[in-house]
Amino acid sequence: MDLVNNGAQRASKLFMGARALAMAALILGAGGIATVPTVAASTPIKVVIVVGPTGTGTAGNIANAQQLAAQARSYGATVIEVYSPHATWAQFAAAAQGANILISMGHGNGWPSPYPPFQENTKDGVGLNARANQGNLNVKYYGANYIRKYIHLAPNAVVILHGECYSAGNSEPGNPIPSVEAGRERIQNFAAGFLAVGAKAVFAEPYGDVSYILTALFTGTTTARTIFMSASPAGALLAYPSHRTAAAHLLANRDSTGHYRRSVTGSLDLALSDAR
Repeated sequence: MDLVNNGAQRASKLFMGARALAMAALILGAGGIATVPTVAASTPIKVVIVVGPTGTGTAGNIANAQQLAAQARSYGATVIEVYSPHATWAQFAAAAQGANILISMGHGNGWPSPYPPFQENTKDGVGLNARANQGNLNVKYYGANYIRKYIHLAPNAVVILHGECYSAGNSEPGNPIPSVEAGRERIQNFAAGFLAVGAKAVFAEPYGDVSYILTALFTGTTTARTIFMSASPAGALLAYPSHRTAAAHLLANRDSTGHYRRSVTGSLDLALSDAR
């Protein structure tokens, strides 16, 4: 398995023409770390997919990530893949800079949780390899403080958290079902760091497939709210303003047992893609 794979297969379908260029500058510009240069119509969208260590589940996550990478490349995106056992902080930070779409897969460490106190050095960020090439059990959490200090996404980027505990208000397997308020706190806390560094929407899908998000982003004009509702399962829909991020809102689904299943947080009615 290569440490980092990247490439693009054809010119991006996104942001073609004058109208799309204007949208690109506003929505998914491919900016650098410190400054955002003018975006050309042919500039590929940068998609970064990171898979952290999850023990025996790692291989399945990598297989899923490779499918998502192939899907993004089919739309003309430049894709960078960083996989355990080589998904260290150094590799993640180098890859994530300027990402238009960031997909993170692995263990999640959020708040509220059974592991007090609340702090953001380890909570509400990413679970990565503590050391490279030391297997798929050596997890180390880098919290929202690390995201805010060291990561610079492209302006108005989209973040997808896939399979991560706490990210959508969900608990760890076997733990009690959270209250409505505890789930809301988990969602807004997990999204806050990413929203602070350029993201306009943070999707959290602990259980389901996320390919529908990529399809929507690359093939039509849509909003985070529209994307989320297009795949909304049966169950209660919760909608709240975020208490962590100014002007952000969140949507979440709870199933009939009260478990949180999925969420989205950010500027929910901002257009995220334009393929026409």
